[in-house]
Amino acid sequence: MTTYNTSLPGALKSEVADGMRIDWDVPVEMDDGLVLRADVYRPIEEGQYPVILSYGPYAKNLTFEMGYPDQWRLMCEEHPDVPAGSTNKYQAWEVVDPEKWVPEGYACVRVDSRGAGRSPGYLDCFSPRETKDFFDCIEWAGTQPWSTGKVGLNGISYYAINQWHVATLQPPHLAAMCAWEGAADWYRDATHHGGILSTFWDRWYPHQVTNVQYGLGERGPRNPSNGLLIAGDEALSDEELVRNRGDLGEEILEHPLDDQYHRDRSPEWEKVVTPLLSAVSLAGHGLHPRGNYEGFLRAASKKRYLEIHGLEHWTHFYTDYGRELQLRFFNWYLKGEGDWEERQPRVLRQRRWPGERFELQEEDEWPFSRTQWTKLYFDMRDPSELTLTPVQPSGNGSVTYEGLGEGIEFWTPPFEEEIEWAGPFAAKLFVASEAEDADLFLVVRMWDPHGEEVVFKGTVDPHTPIAQGWLRASHRKLDPGLTQEWRPYHTHDETQKLTPGEVYELDVEIWPTGIVIPEGYRMSLQVRGRDYEYPPALQQQPKIGWFPLTGSGPFLHDDPRDRPPEVFGGKVTVHAGSYLLVPVVPPK
Repeated sequence: MTTYNTSLPGALKSEVADGMRIDWDVPVEMDDGLVLRADVYRPIEEGQYPVILSYGPYAKNLTFEMGYPDQWRLMCEEHPDVPAGSTNKYQAWEVVDPEKWVPEGYACVRVDSRGAGRSPGYLDCFSPRETKDFFDCIEWAGTQPWSTGKVGLNGISYYAINQWHVATLQPPHLAAMCAWEGAADWYRDATHHGGILSTFWDRWYPHQVTNVQYGLGERGPRNPSNGLLIAGDEALSDEELVRNRGDLGEEILEHPLDDQYHRDRSPEWEKVVTPLLSAVSLAGHGLHPRGNYEGFLRAASKKRYLEIHGLEHWTHFYTDYGRELQLRFFNWYLKGEGDWEERQPRVLRQRRWPGERFELQEEDEWPFSRTQWTKLYFDMRDPSELTLTPVQPSGNGSVTYEGLGEGIEFWTPPFEEEIEWAGPFAAKLFVASEAEDADLFLVVRMWDPHGEEVVFKGTVDPHTPIAQGWLRASHRKLDPGLTQEWRPYHTHDETQKLTPGEVYELDVEIWPTGIVIPEGYRMSLQVRGRDYEYPPALQQQPKIGWFPLTGSGPFLHDDPRDRPPEVFGGKVTVHAGSYLLVPVVPPK
C-alpha cells in the first residue's frame, strides 16, 4: 500500500488535489531570521524529486487569469495547447504550471519574495538582499527530505532576470537554469538604454508589484481555489506599506551612471557556471533580448544553450514547443534522462518572415560564423532622397533634424532577391549637436512592396519594428576590452558633454534580431530624437493592461527630468561617413 507524507512542517494547510500534493505557505527561513512563504506542489506518491523553483514579487497565489486577463485570453485563443490538459487553477504569471510539471516527476516550489505576496519584510526588487534570499531558497529546496538535492530554476522575465544574479553566488544545489527572456545587466539591459533612462520600472512597480505587496490583507485579491488572501492576512496602513518598500523609480533616477548600485544588481559572468538554457525573443526591444544573448556569450558555464523565438515574451514559455524544450533540458540536468547533449544544437532559432511565419533552424554558434557583416552607408547627397548604400558615397553631405523630434530616415532600394538579416546590428554615426548633449534613437524598419510598414509581435506590443538601439552622445566612451564591431560596449561610467557644433564619432549598439526580407521589400533606418511610434497605432491608441501599444510598449524614455529640452532639444546634424552595420546571413 502506498504511504503518503503528511503536510510539510509549518505549512498553513495541505491537500491532495488535481493529481498533486499541495502544501500552502510553507515557511522558509532566511539567514537573518525572516520567514518567507512558499507553495510546494509534489507528486502524491512519497519519494524524492528534483525541484523546479521560482522566487519573485508577483504573488504566488495570483493566477495568470486573475492578474493578467487580457494576456491570458489572447494567448489561449491563439494557442489552445496552452490551457489544454490543465485546470489552470494553479497557473501563475510567468512561472511553470505545476499541473503539467508534477506528473513529469518534479516538485514545483514557488516563493513569494521578501515583502511581496504572502511573505513579510522590506520590498526591494533586484537588490542584493533579494539575491541572497533566492540563494537561501535554493539551498532550502535542495536539502528537503522530498528533494533529490537537484534544483532547477525556470521562469520568464523577473523570474529569469534574478536567475542570472543568483547564479553568480553559485548555490551548491543549483543544477540547471532556464532563463526565459530575462534581462541581466541592470544598467544596460533594463534601466538605461544607451545611457537614456527607461521609465518602465517607475510605471511597472505600482501596477505589478506594490499592488500585491505584503500587508494589503482584505484590500488585496483572494485566490478563489484555496481561499488565501494573495497579499497576506496582515493589514498594514498605507504609511506602513510605503515604509516597507523601496522607491524603485527614484532609486534608478538617482543613479544615472553604471555605478555600484547597478553592479550590485547585475551578474558577474565569470561566476555563472550553472548549465543553462537562455531563451530570447526576436522582438523584445526595451528589456528582454540583450541580457540573454550576453548570458549565452559571456557566462562561464561549459554547458550553455541558446533558443531564439518570436511572438510575445510569454507565449512560447507555455506552448507545447517551449514546455517540451524546457522539459528535455531539465530531464537531462536534473534527472540524467534523455538525450539532450547528444541531440540539442548549441543554438536553436526560429527564422522569421513577415506575417509571423517561422521555421526552426539549428546553428552551432551565435553570432553565426557565416555572417557577412555589411556596411550600409548614409547617402545624403540629395537631402530629398536619403538612402542606404553598400558603397561609401563621395562628398561631405549632412542632414539635420530636431533633437527631440521624429528625425530622419535612410532607405534601401527594394531587394531583388530574398535575403536574411539575423544577429546583432550596430551603427557608426558622425554627429554634431547645437546643445551640450543628444539622445539618439535608432530604429530598423521594414516596408512591403506597397509601401506599408511591416511590424511584429514584440515582448508585449504587437506593433514592434525590426530592431531598436539607443545612445546618449555624452555616454559615447567605449570599453575596448568588450567592444566588438558588431556590439559596441559602452562603459557608462562618466558623462562627456558635447561642444556645440563639434562633430563626434558615435558607435551605437542596436539590439539583436532576425528577419528574412522577401524580394521587393525595403528596409530603412530611422535616426530619431524620441521613442519609436507606429503611426497607425497612434490613431487608435490601443492599450493592454496599463501600457500603450503604439510601437514601443511600456519601454519608453520620456522622463523630462532625464531629458530636459535645454540639454537635448538642440538640432542634431548627421554627417557623411555614417553607416549601419547589418548581419547578412547566407542560407546554410
